[in-house]
Amino acid sequence: MKKILIVEDNTEINHLMADALKKAGYECQQAFSGTEALLYYEKDNFDLVLMDMMLPGLCGDELFPKLKAIKDTPVIVVSAKDEMDTKVEMLTSGAEDYITKPFEIPELLARVAVQIRRSSQKSGETSGSKLEYKELTLDEESFTVMVNDNEVQLTKREFQILELLVAHPKRVFTKQDIYDCAWNEIYIGEDKTINVHISNIRKKLKEFTDTEFIETVWGIGYKLAK
Repeated sequence: MKKILIVEDNTEINHLMADALKKAGYECQQAFSGTEALLYYEKDNFDLVLMDMMLPGLCGDELFPKLKAIKDTPVIVVSAKDEMDTKVEMLTSGAEDYITKPFEIPELLARVAVQIRRSSQKSGETSGSKLEYKELTLDEESFTVMVNDNEVQLTKREFQILELLVAHPKRVFTKQDIYDCAWNEIYIGEDKTINVHISNIRKKLKEFTDTEFIETVWGIGYKLAK
C-alpha cells in the first residue's frame, strides 16, 4: 500500500484529504506543521507528500528543500497561494505538481494517482497486471492492447492515456491530468495535443469494435465510457 504524508495545518482540510485518500486505498500520515512533517519524513518512507505552503513551524518554502535533500520523494503542493510566480518557482524548484485551493477531491485523487504511477515507473516497479474493460485488455508490463483478440497498435503516450482511464473507470480526468500522465512537462493549456491523441485512440479502437471506450465530458475532460 502506497503511503502519503499530508502536511496541512487546517484540521478540516487535513482530515478531508486523509479520508478521501484512505478510501482510495492509500495509507496516510497526517502532519499539522512543517516541523512535525520533517520529523515523520526523517523516520519513515513515503511515496508522496502533499504539502501546504503556509505552515507553522517550518513554512513550505523552508520545508520543501529539506525534504528533497533527504529523499527525492514526489511533492504535490496544495496551497491557497495562486500567484503564477509562486507556482512557477515551486515547479522549477522540483515540486511535481501544484494544486490551488479550493480543490475538488476527484482532481486531488487523479493527480495523486498520476504521481504515484510516475514514481513507480521511475523506481522500476512493474505490476505485471492486466486491466480489462468489456472486450478491451491492457497489459501494463508489455504495453500491449487487445480488442476482441486483435492487437491495437498504440504509441506509448496513447497507451498511457487509455491506461489511466481504464484504471479509474469512474473518474473524470481533466486535460491537465491526462497531460501530466503522458508528458513529463508542465501543462500550459495545450488542448490540441490532448484532443489529437484521444482522437487517434478512438480511431484505432474503432478498427476492431463499435464500442465507445472514451467519453467526452464537456468543459472538463474525458472519462471511460459506460
